Amino acid sequence: MESIPMWQAVFVGGIVSWIVISSFFNVTQKLRSLVQPWVTHRVISGTPLILQIQNYQHGFLDALFSGLSCVVSVPFYTAFLPLLFWSGHGRLARQMTLLMAFCDYLGNCIKDLVSAPRPNSPPVRRVTATHDEKENALEYGLPSSHTLNTVCLSGYLLCYVLSYTQTKDTSMQLVGVAIVCLLVGLIGSGRIYLGMHSLVDIFGGLAIGLMILAFWLTVHEYVDNFIVSGQNVTSFWAILSFLLLFAYPTPELPTPSFEYHTAFSGVAFGIVTGVQQTYQQFHHEDVPRIFTSELTIPAFVGRMLVGIPTILIVKFCSKALAKWTLPVVSNTLGIPIRSTSYIPSLNGSVTGKKSDEIKQSGYLQKLFFFSHQDSFDVDTGIRFLQYAGLAWSVVDLVPSLFSHLSL
Repeated sequence: MESIPMWQAVFVGGIVSWIVISSFFNVTQKLRSLVQPWVTHRVISGTPLILQIQNYQHGFLDALFSGLSCVVSVPFYTAFLPLLFWSGHGRLARQMTLLMAFCDYLGNCIKDLVSAPRPNSPPVRRVTATHDEKENALEYGLPSSHTLNTVCLSGYLLCYVLSYTQTKDTSMQLVGVAIVCLLVGLIGSGRIYLGMHSLVDIFGGLAIGLMILAFWLTVHEYVDNFIVSGQNVTSFWAILSFLLLFAYPTPELPTPSFEYHTAFSGVAFGIVTGVQQTYQQFHHEDVPRIFTSELTIPAFVGRMLVGIPTILIVKFCSKALAKWTLPVVSNTLGIPIRSTSYIPSLNGSVTGKKSDEIKQSGYLQKLFFFSHQDSFDVDTGIRFLQYAGLAWSVVDLVPSLFSHLSL
């Protein structure tokens, strides 16, 4: 049995202590009462600026900013990251995946902690061209996740490219920084133009994104070394993922933010587990990389044709398996459960808003049955396992298929 490093024990103990202290002293409500009024005032006072920007309404601008929002959205990154793994840039792919999970968790925590509104529509014209944007509109406003994620991921990608190419050309470095700044500026401006965010949300996303990026550039090598060669990697990450469910703040009203965090936390767990087990086979630094003789464009296309259908099948199967096993395990352990979306037969006694409230309120109390709630929403576990299975297939199952097929 592997010994438990002291830092892991301290880290887990710190999270548990925070959960207990924040629950006992009602930290979420106290912080919200301090921050929410100020942010709400800024959102309301910023409405004239949004309306002024929207005076330049044009179909081209609608399409441009809607398209950009899709390109930097969480679903896009979820689809893009597997291709990055299969291109041979494993270190970049796993770092961007974990950074995305960290941004998603922290950004959504702040959203639901502050519970600040988006700009009122009307009078603001809100453009939600896709289903994803319609769901985003149900979240709280501060900070802008699109701005935060763009700052972190484009900034980290720039640092990786400069390091990988080892360029010393100052002009090239400035061009890279200019491109990142332009992209961030377009995303921030687009979120205001589309009526999704106020100026305070954009500045909040920018500031938080820069802090997260600076922090990640400090610790990313330690994180990567732990994943590929550390002790208790899988067990530690499983405990961490579980505890983060309870460390998440309860929003003023239910939003989809908790669901997004659960899904991407599952992705991070699947990636960490798969890479830790198969690093020497598929993810070391000497694997074939795209645009080389070892991994040509036709071979990469073949990887996509094999890999994409495979991970979609695994996602479907892992969801079906989780929907079958979790209720069985819960019933065996005598844990009352309910489902708000995945298992209709468990949705009989809870409907509408009450269902959503049960889903997102009092997770710690529900777990130990200290509250008036008498059941646990099994959808959280199903969603986590579904995306963990998908991510595991990206870095373990699919590369095994590539090896057998000589791709």
